[in-house]
Amino acid sequence: MLFDGICHLCNGSVRFIVKRDPQGKIKFAPIQSPLGSALYAQHGLDPTAPSAMLFITPRGAFQASEAALEIARTLGGMWKFALVFKLLPRALRDAAYYIIARNRYRWFGKDESCMMPTKELSDRLVET
Repeated sequence: MLFDGICHLCNGSVRFIVKRDPQGKIKFAPIQSPLGSALYAQHGLDPTAPSAMLFITPRGAFQASEAALEIARTLGGMWKFALVFKLLPRALRDAAYYIIARNRYRWFGKDESCMMPTKELSDRLVET
């Protein structure tokens, strides 16, 4: 999962996923890292202005609301119930996603640099 490493909401999402993925299926890279930036650009996104998380799996690359739903699928268990939102048109889901994304720094804050990972998270970061 590629995430905006300076965004408080994004960092909170990473911590949320780590706690609910004890098997460590999901790995992470901040978009601001060399690898994250390269992968983000490879999928047609601008790493200098991150606008959506990107979740890369063997099933494909997913961004915005599709990424969130694929993460729920990967977490399994009760989180799979989130897939009910697939019934909504993607345009509607993405519109809600991008409203939050555009306002995330104002609503949740941001740091000047990427967060320092905890031991638990550092084991899950993809080498950059």
